[in-house]
Amino acid sequence: MTLMKERKADHIEICASENVSPGYCYWDDVKLIHEALPELNADSIDMSVHILRKKLSFPFIVTAITGGFSGAKKINANIAEACAELGIGMGVGSQRAAMENIDRESYAVIRDYDVPLVIGNVGAPQLVKQKDKNAFTEEMMCDALDLISADVIAIHLNFLQEIAQPEGDTNACGCFDAIRNIAGKCPMIVKETGAGISKKTAKRLSGIGVAAIDIAGMGGTSFSAVEMYRAAAKKDHIRESIGRTFFDWGIPSPVSLMSVGKDIPVIASGGIRNGLHAANSIALGACCAGAANLVLKDAMVSADAVKKRLTIIREELRGAMMLTGSKNIKALASADRVVLGRTKEWMDQL
Repeated sequence: MTLMKERKADHIEICASENVSPGYCYWDDVKLIHEALPELNADSIDMSVHILRKKLSFPFIVTAITGGFSGAKKINANIAEACAELGIGMGVGSQRAAMENIDRESYAVIRDYDVPLVIGNVGAPQLVKQKDKNAFTEEMMCDALDLISADVIAIHLNFLQEIAQPEGDTNACGCFDAIRNIAGKCPMIVKETGAGISKKTAKRLSGIGVAAIDIAGMGGTSFSAVEMYRAAAKKDHIRESIGRTFFDWGIPSPVSLMSVGKDIPVIASGGIRNGLHAANSIALGACCAGAANLVLKDAMVSADAVKKRLTIIREELRGAMMLTGSKNIKALASADRVVLGRTKEWMDQL
């Protein structure tokens, strides 16, 4: 238990203080075409969207950050309060700790706020046996949902992190079948954690009852980098080297988004840094944008700080809609755009 709490605290400290993102911002390669005569009143733009049968005031989710250690309750409470006030979605960090009865209140605190879309979190490695650890049972999955009154559970595909983590769970055999089994019994999304989802993987997932996928592509937080810092502190030179080698491993977020197509609803996260990036993701086919590290430092301060950050995101998104002549999210999804730079190079090779 102590090791898990220490690991979760390490993740927050590293993400808040170290360089954990690749230097290139792929979302900046997407350019929306300016409409000089939009014929819109910015105040009348409809930014609302329905996702997973829930209405959000604008298409944004604060995706999974933390839970399971003493400092997590404050972070989750601050995010939940801001998301409730602004009418957007929120996910919690891995609930593995809660399933092992560690700091359950750090997750359950979200129930104190009227967040319109609540997303639970279980890692794919926990769905199958890992060395001396048994797979989560159906009862444990239900508990994860009930603990936070979640509308949907997110199964996180985090094997990049696991291979770089000193105590990582690296058995992926049977995960697809486990996901298919759970998808038939409770509402589920599948989420990467920084390395993106390919067209091939998305196609596999779309046929088994998964409600949506969160591509969480390369360009945001690299958990390979996070584990590199942890391994260095532990003088685990092998894992440190693995973390460094795979620092920028993965499919860039816009590339992943364009690759997976529209057979399944897609949440676009991974390197979203502002409201224009969120608008770019909608124009490329996402139903919603998401970010986590973007609000982490604010969440360590106060709910008001988180609300201020998210309000900026909302108003930047509104600005992008005004300047493309998009009166609502459906119109933004059809906005003219071009794709340049390394993102175009990727797409040309696929």
